Amino acid sequence: MKMAKVNIKNLFVGLMLIGSASFVNAQTTQTDSTTNTANTAAVNQSGNSTIEGLKKQIEANPKDTESLAKLAAAYQEASDWTNAIDTWKKISVLLPDWAPSYYSQAYAYQSAKDDANAKIAYEKYIATVKPEEVEQNKKNLAYAYFYLAFTEQQTDRNKAKEHIAKSIQYDPTNQDAIKLSKTLNS
Repeated sequence: MKMAKVNIKNLFVGLMLIGSASFVNAQTTQTDSTTNTANTAAVNQSGNSTIEGLKKQIEANPKDTESLAKLAAAYQEASDWTNAIDTWKKISVLLPDWAPSYYSQAYAYQSAKDDANAKIAYEKYIATVKPEEVEQNKKNLAYAYFYLAFTEQQTDRNKAKEHIAKSIQYDPTNQDAIKLSKTLNS
């Protein structure tokens, strides 16, 4: 019986220590959470000041495509898809043959869950990439074609097959494209 009392005492002491450790861990987690919230707020504040500074630069020179691109990227980083799209559109008006603006528009539309406009923007991107730019744009071209194949697999299977073949041509290592190709060709 004495042994049972000792074991119960040890168990109780052990549970107290575990409880203390849990309390300390909970306090640390709360502190970490508070720190993370403060860091997120600092990043958002920094992002907002960056956006505001770029907006002022663009007010002074509305055709400053470099500042517009930085602003669009800042909007994307802040997940402000509407403003990102509008800014990328402004760039594509000023630089209609600059393919990255269409790719970025497509990405923003896709992130905003606007698949119809994302598809149009990816098509415009593909059409705008110049032959001498293909090599440096292979990964983006592969993704654009993959996206088009994915969106057309139900409505136009033959067109989807063409797109997925192009996607794999530009990036033969993309496992998602390979899987979609197998699905389309089965």
